Amino acid sequence: MNNSDIKILLVDDEPDILEIVGYNLKNEGYQVHTASNGMEAIKAAKKITPHLILLDIMMPEMDGIEACEKIRSVKSLENTLIAFLTARGEDYSQVAGFDAGADDYITKPVKPKVLMSKVKSLLRRMKAEEKVDTTTQIGDIVINREEYIIMKGDQKITLPRKEFELLSLLTSKPGKVFKREVILDNVWGNEVVVGGRTIDVHIRKLREKIGDKYFKTVKGVGYKFVLEGADK
Repeated sequence: MNNSDIKILLVDDEPDILEIVGYNLKNEGYQVHTASNGMEAIKAAKKITPHLILLDIMMPEMDGIEACEKIRSVKSLENTLIAFLTARGEDYSQVAGFDAGADDYITKPVKPKVLMSKVKSLLRRMKAEEKVDTTTQIGDIVINREEYIIMKGDQKITLPRKEFELLSLLTSKPGKVFKREVILDNVWGNEVVVGGRTIDVHIRKLREKIGDKYFKTVKGVGYKFVLEGADK
């Protein structure tokens, strides 16, 4: 897929941000669409099915967190990348963003070259994942990496991108303790700075959806995936 094939939806209520960031994205050859609030973002996303959404948090009518949650509930947008691009850098804002289903959290102000680097990093992972067409079974859990679907017995579970990537990493070696820094490097990448609670939030979500018994915390180290009865 060439840059000219990639659709990016830029959502911000500040015209200057739309103009400056949009200009830099167009210079890279991307198709750029814009919206000025969360409600417009949802309508635009449904219409164009973007590959990536850059989303502000503080906006009129509907904020970015609510918009992200609604976008994540749309079947056709399940694999759309969502990155918050916002001036709010507090830990709790980042946790709320990832909890809503975001793939990345970028704090403004950010230099155009750094932002373009982050966009390229996100899209590289998307392109790499498009080539994966494998199904893996771990105990009673089947992982479909092409469709981002988990089957647990007869139950079908659809996960946001980061939760899916975290589960894929942990299940790649059941029983192995993955250190927090290794998880951050593999799931979020070296260029992405995330809050300290990000991994914990995603693990909590996986426990709620798949089952607490599969995920073990190794205090001060990290997490591991265990099969039922294997870690008693």
